[in-house]
Amino acid sequence: LSWRDTYTDTLVEMQDADDEIPELEPVRLLSTAFAHQARYYELQIVNSMVEEDDLAEELIYDSIWLYLLLIVGLIALNNFVLQRLWKPFYLLLHQLKDYRLKSTAPFPSANTQTKEFVDLQDAVHTLLRHNIEAYQQQNQFIENAAHELQTPLAIVINKLELFVERENLKAEQAESITQILFTIERLTRLNKALLLLTKIKNKQFADDQAIALGGVARQCAEELQDIAEFKSVQISIHEKAPLVLQMDSTLAHIMLANLLRNAVFHNRQGGSVSVEITEKSLKIRNTGSSEPLHSEQIFERFYKSPTNPNSIGLGLAVVKAICDLYGFSISYSFDGEHCFNLQNL
Repeated sequence: LSWRDTYTDTLVEMQDADDEIPELEPVRLLSTAFAHQARYYELQIVNSMVEEDDLAEELIYDSIWLYLLLIVGLIALNNFVLQRLWKPFYLLLHQLKDYRLKSTAPFPSANTQTKEFVDLQDAVHTLLRHNIEAYQQQNQFIENAAHELQTPLAIVINKLELFVERENLKAEQAESITQILFTIERLTRLNKALLLLTKIKNKQFADDQAIALGGVARQCAEELQDIAEFKSVQISIHEKAPLVLQMDSTLAHIMLANLLRNAVFHNRQGGSVSVEITEKSLKIRNTGSSEPLHSEQIFERFYKSPTNPNSIGLGLAVVKAICDLYGFSISYSFDGEHCFNLQNL
């Protein structure tokens, strides 16, 4: 008797972990025989064949988990390796953000041996040296302009005033000299305002300190009291809460003085100016022209109100420049009265 091993594919009822009842599933059946103690026995071995959909599902899940593990590994690699590699660059960048041209601190630097970062550091130092030289030359020009222009203008004004005081001048001559004096004085104010704007843009005011605007507003109101009494304008200040800002004291005085001066000069006879101060804002309201101003143009340089064509048109431009320097907000509105609203953002 000879017996050969046979393999057959068949169906057998089997119950997997996800099956509620036994189901027919493909299997491979091995049939063989063996002898034991003079007796023959038949042995059948069944091996389950995995369904294609189960296999595909398992492969998809395994691929997803592998992909997620790769992403996590790459992120960890970036945080550990690349962060250490780019550390000198970010250190140099952080120092550059805090560096100021008027500062005497050493140039930003990073302790690194990487050639690319060393070249970048050298280029930054060269650029900073050129900018500092240009900044110093610009400051020197502003100081020279302030001195060289103001001094001759003052001399001309003094001589013309002495010339007007002479008794032998005719009325027409005196009037012509007076007009010249008025023009030169306007030129002097214009020169001072332009130089001030340039200094503000170049951030040459560095003495920042805590300034209470309520006290500055009262001081400016006292300085304008004579002009206000002449026009019968009533100035009132209502401080609901202290408004304290970090800024240069000179610029704080210039900012409020320009706003209050405009409110008084452009007011009507017997009008009023009210200042309302809260913890976050300062509002200046004044009576005056019944027509609103151009809200989009009043803060531009050389904008002049139709009611005051002799103005140099730089007062509100200076106010806007100061606000931009310190990150304040200044706006204009009209509701029967002219209102300027200064807010600390």
